[in-house]
Formats: sequence, C-alpha cells, structure tokens
Amino acid sequence: MRAADACPGVLRPHRAEDGAMVRLRLPGGRVTAETLVRLVELATSYGNGIVQLTSRAGLQVRGLPDPLPSAFVAAVAATGLLPSTTHERVRNIVASPLTGLSGGLTDLRPLIAELDAGLIAEPSLSALPGRFLFVLDDGRGDVVDLTFDLGYQATGRGEGRVLVASPDSGLAVSATEAVPVLLDLARQFVTARTASGAWHVAELPAWIESLDLTSPPATHGSPSVPLGHVGDAASVLVPLARLDLKQARAIDRAVSSGPVVVTPWRGLVLPGASGQLEALANAGMVIDDESAWAGISACVGAPACARARADTAAIAEVLAAGGKPVRQIHISGCERRCGAPAHDHLDLVAPQASVSVSTAR
Repeated sequence: MRAADACPGVLRPHRAEDGAMVRLRLPGGRVTAETLVRLVELATSYGNGIVQLTSRAGLQVRGLPDPLPSAFVAAVAATGLLPSTTHERVRNIVASPLTGLSGGLTDLRPLIAELDAGLIAEPSLSALPGRFLFVLDDGRGDVVDLTFDLGYQATGRGEGRVLVASPDSGLAVSATEAVPVLLDLARQFVTARTASGAWHVAELPAWIESLDLTSPPATHGSPSVPLGHVGDAASVLVPLARLDLKQARAIDRAVSSGPVVVTPWRGLVLPGASGQLEALANAGMVIDDESAWAGISACVGAPACARARADTAAIAEVLAAGGKPVRQIHISGCERRCGAPAHDHLDLVAPQASVSVSTAR
C-alpha cells in the first residue's frame, strides 16, 4: 500500500522550512487579475510576498504561519478560489492555454468549466489522489505530452478522443460525451486503486487493458506559448515564476481586472493586452523568448526547502547575467528536481557538498 497522499491544498498545507505552504488549483489555468492581486496581497500580509506559478498552471503561497491562520483561509475562500472544501486538491485540470483566444480546433473553455463542476459534484471523486491530472487539448497538441492520467484531445470542432495515461491510447467520443466519459473513468479509477493505493492511472496496467482502448496517433505540438504578442493577447513570464505585488498590479492594469491564464510552463497569457507589453516589461516581466530568464527555471531552493543544498535563486541570477543559455536549464536543490519542465532541458542539481556561487569580475 502506498504512503498517504501529502499533496497540499489550502485546507491541508505543507510544512516547509520557511513555514506553511498552500497550493491553489486553477482549472485550465483560469483566474482573474483582480483575484491574482488579492492573492499576492494575502501573500504579502501573511507570507513571503510572492505567489509562485506551478507546472500544473496553479498557484502556491509560501512562508505562511504554521498553523495557518483561519483569517487567511477565509480570505482565500472569499476570492472564489476554494469552491469546494472536500474536492479542493482534485481539481487538477490543465488545458491548452490559448484555447478560445488564438488557434486550436475548438474552444475548450466550456469543457473546462463542465469538468470542474462535474468533479466537485461527484462525492466519490474526492478520493482521487492530489497528484491525479486531467489534460484538455484543443487539437494543437501542446499539453498531451505532459504526464497525465486522463485527458481529451479535440480532433475537430465537435469530436475528439478521451486519452488514458498516454496521448496514443484512448477512445473516440463526441465533444458532448467527453466530460461524462472522463468522469466515469475517474470513478472507475477510484475503485480500481483501492487495493494498491495507486496515485496514477499508469500504475494500473491491468485496469487500462480492460478498457479496450484504440491507438490512433495523437497530434503533438509545441509545449509552450511564445512570449510577446499572441493575437491580441500578451504572453509573459515572471523570472523563476515568482510573482510579486508590483507585477500583479501591472497585470491587473493591463487587462482591466479581467481574465488571465496561467500556463503549465509557468507563464501568463493576458487576453487583449498585446498593447501593454512595454508596461509589463517595466514591471519586471519577461516579454521576449530571447531573454535569459526565458531559458532558466528553478525549484524554490534553500533556505525555503529543508532538502535543498543550494540557493537556487542565487544560481539563477548568476546564470541570467551571462545571457540566455543555449539549452533550457532547470536548477534543482536536490535530486527530486521539483518543478522541472516536462520538455527537453538540462538539469543542474546541487552537489552533495555545499557550494557557493559568485560572479567573476
């Protein structure tokens, strides 16, 4: 039997070296700029003043008091980011970030909302592991290569394939059947995992085999959103995916408190804000793929994490000063490589011995 699932939420924070850490799920990465500002304000009042963007298009707040103040939990709930106390950790839905904004075969935003509502409405699905991931791909192939459990890829405006643990294994369905089939498979998984405590569908090959799946080839695309202008939207990064209040307020002004999309590559898409790129850059955001920060990511590192053997942010600063690396680099404080990109990259892992980073002059 597997160990207990320790994935954090708001109601079950993780105890880290720098205090309590909470994780908030954003189905499809959807949030409003107004809500984003409010969350960074709460992070400033109660934590370290930073909101982290996660590789599942969600948000994390660190450095919080332990135990977590009830006033903080109530304030988060007031933003609308905690619509269910029983299902908060299972609302892990990653979707094509540009769906309905630019490109793709169809607009998946209604399916994102339908799947989220269906998850919350089904009591048995509160037993899904916190690591369980749904992906919804609008046909461009940008998210199907993430490691996922159940998914859907559109093959046309009204049709697609439900995917089971792999982009190349699934069932042909109409768009209207997609969410009911995904929810049914999730219910089956909850039952099938009872004996083993499996966290992921791929851990249950016998159950997968029983589903009689087909294997037509999936569409594979670029696992990213280019920075800068994307139609009338602005696509930006914040260095090391650590958003501060100045940046959040600049985003809020750029979209007039409207919708924002967090991407699974820890970026942000701001609909209608393509004319605001200069102001966003002035607030410290990255708007160009040639920026050094576009090629560098890192785990939280020391001293925030007890496992980390190095200050990853300090290492990143030194690397960024040298210009964009030839290859994507992820800096890890230990062998767990938390937050590492799913696509091709170079891992820079802190050695067992203590190290220091300096800039030659």
